[in-house]
Amino acid sequence: MMPTIKGDLIQLALNGEFDVIVHGCNCFHAMGAGIARAVAAEFPDALEADKQTNLGSRSKLGTISSVQITRGSAEFVVVNAYTQFHWEGPGPFVEYEAISGCFSKIARAFPASRIGYPMIGAGLAGGDWAEIAPRIDAALAGMNHTLVILPG
Repeated sequence: MMPTIKGDLIQLALNGEFDVIVHGCNCFHAMGAGIARAVAAEFPDALEADKQTNLGSRSKLGTISSVQITRGSAEFVVVNAYTQFHWEGPGPFVEYEAISGCFSKIARAFPASRIGYPMIGAGLAGGDWAEIAPRIDAALAGMNHTLVILPG
């Protein structure tokens, strides 16, 4: 089972705890809710990296975009993981195969990194964490990765 800590993923990255942080995105350049909203507010370059991808393209599912962040002594990468197509209407919105694809790409791109992520796809996207967690564990097997859960 994946290592889990309680905390604020963004603050932990700013404190130098992670080399890579991952959050789930939709395919429409919208980061208006959940952790994506906090990421876009704190790191506008992450939203800009998202906007460099094709708007509304279903082919983005299972892919990633990323940006290097340097803030004081902290240096890390924010990964936008395209895990859902849209967010409107009845859910769930997460696409489980997209989770697997994103984390496989993360494993290849950042093999020696300390990777942190929230319960991607299990919040506003409405996915089943019991289905999502094993996919992340499988993709990141043998790597340094941590699930970060907000306290409270």
